[in-house]
Amino acid sequence: MLIALARRYSFGDVGALAPAVLSDQARAALVASVCEFGHRLLVLDAEDFATDPASRDLPDDLRRAAWACHLPQTPREQPRGVLGSMRPLYALLLEVIRIRWEQRELSAMIAAVHMASEYLPLLAFESELGHGGDPARWPAGLRAPGSRFGVIGDRECSHTNSEKSAAERTLRVAGEPAEGWRAYFDRQHSQVAGALATCVARCRNPCTAMDWVSDRSGLVERCRVALEFAETPLVRLRHAAPVGHGFGEPSPEELLDAWARSRAHLSRNGVGHHATNDDGYPLAGLPSLISAVAAAEIRPATLLADVAGEVVALLDQPVLDQPVLD
Repeated sequence: MLIALARRYSFGDVGALAPAVLSDQARAALVASVCEFGHRLLVLDAEDFATDPASRDLPDDLRRAAWACHLPQTPREQPRGVLGSMRPLYALLLEVIRIRWEQRELSAMIAAVHMASEYLPLLAFESELGHGGDPARWPAGLRAPGSRFGVIGDRECSHTNSEKSAAERTLRVAGEPAEGWRAYFDRQHSQVAGALATCVARCRNPCTAMDWVSDRSGLVERCRVALEFAETPLVRLRHAAPVGHGFGEPSPEELLDAWARSRAHLSRNGVGHHATNDDGYPLAGLPSLISAVAAAEIRPATLLADVAGEVVALLDQPVLDQPVLD
């Protein structure tokens, strides 16, 4: 039974049942520890991927893969995890979305899709930035003479007031204490992602903030699609789900219909047309779209599958015969 649950990624259930089912309590504790780690990955608890003590019970390759999806909790923490590159996190998001679909946990699936939409502009910018949107490594061009990026009260800037505030904060947050750093990521980093995309794709009065970009035309198209994805019927479903502002949950049919309408909307330009690919994914075309926005191939990860495999291997260990005492 525990093995079947582990293969369904039911880490919470396996971890809770292991001490009651397994006679070897040391092995039960190890199973529970690895399950706790797998659960954090599944719910995308990116703050704790690297700091969870349970990660010590994993093979080095899985621990390194999880570190790549970790959000640093201080301005100088090393390695930089998602701030070094957003691509491993998006591979994990694709794996999580697939698992949630297979389990028909549609509210959690929509939450993962919404998270993917919030940071998609940073994935687009990574090819130009050389990192995943690290506030400690923003290009000097954002502060160039004539730049309106982060200038509070500038009426010529196309950013909303909240985006202006987030942009101003991101230029100085690397010098703040750890508490301020964490608060910024809790509340403002996703707004900075949208602000960057607006600069290149929707600004009505361009300034010098983006003069450092080398492939301007390519980035414009990819950021335009990233912004449009956040406005698609699929992402808007979050506002009708328990994880959003309403009380209903869409059916699988409603979700697929929303994605079909989203694909039709996105396919109007070259980059968005990748959403119409039949790539074998439950939301067909989503990995192809994300890869096109990133200008790099991003496929669903196997991190959760590998953690589940570790749990199964622990559960499947033979019980050693007890010595017979004379």
